[in-house]
Amino acid sequence: MTSGVVAVWSHRNTLRLLVRRDLAVKYQQSVLGYLWSLIEPLGMGAIYFFVFGLLYKSATNRHLGDAADSYPLFLITGIFAWMWTSSAIGEATNALTGQARLITTMNLPREVFPIGRVAGRFAEYVAGLPILAAVAIVYASLGKIDLGVSLLALPLAVLIQATLLIGIALLLSSLNVLMRDIERLMRLVTRVLFYATPIIYPLTLVRESSMPDWVKIVYELNPLVGIFQLHHAVWYPDEFPDARLLGVAAGGSLLVLLAGWWVFRRLEPAVLKEL
Repeated sequence: MTSGVVAVWSHRNTLRLLVRRDLAVKYQQSVLGYLWSLIEPLGMGAIYFFVFGLLYKSATNRHLGDAADSYPLFLITGIFAWMWTSSAIGEATNALTGQARLITTMNLPREVFPIGRVAGRFAEYVAGLPILAAVAIVYASLGKIDLGVSLLALPLAVLIQATLLIGIALLLSSLNVLMRDIERLMRLVTRVLFYATPIIYPLTLVRESSMPDWVKIVYELNPLVGIFQLHHAVWYPDEFPDARLLGVAAGGSLLVLLAGWWVFRRLEPAVLKEL
């Protein structure tokens, strides 16, 4: 893996060019261009706020704690991070099958192709941070949240999330070449993960529910749970994950990265033959 990381780093300029090309191709015939990377999560946030922040406001506020008076910020914080996750998983799955000609003709580490998809979706996430910061400043000026040292949770969340997504991208992109059902399966999996992760609802809602304890344990074994708790903790320090949850998120993400890289390298000969 060390040699693979060094190889990818030595081709970082090529990786940057691939990311810029993917972004340009994605929005080249779009009137609004990059604004779509903001419109979609904001639209989702508006829908969920209408349902849970207005129609079921009383029930929602019982579990939100400090976020009860700033639920829109809680929502878009999770949704912006989720858009990076879902888009990266969806596009990384076909990163190899969709670029077969480049992969078989260019002399560079094949890992850069799925990693490039993760990096491209991260660029879209970064584009939304100014909006997130503007909303947070408005709520801070109203006294609804306090901006302080908890902001340091953001780089930690991004680091762990990037580790997890790169591992998933390497794993799925190689498997999808040999088993094309992977792409269709992941569409279902990402839908399940959205509701199985505290994105639009607080983790306390799960912990205080009547579900069996073993279900709650399995739920918290999902590394995304700790990652999204970190994202929410940027504005709501009480949401910062405990040591066990943080360890699961960081350790699980690292294990996925190692497994993804190992599988990618083992399957590379068969993948190149198939392409």
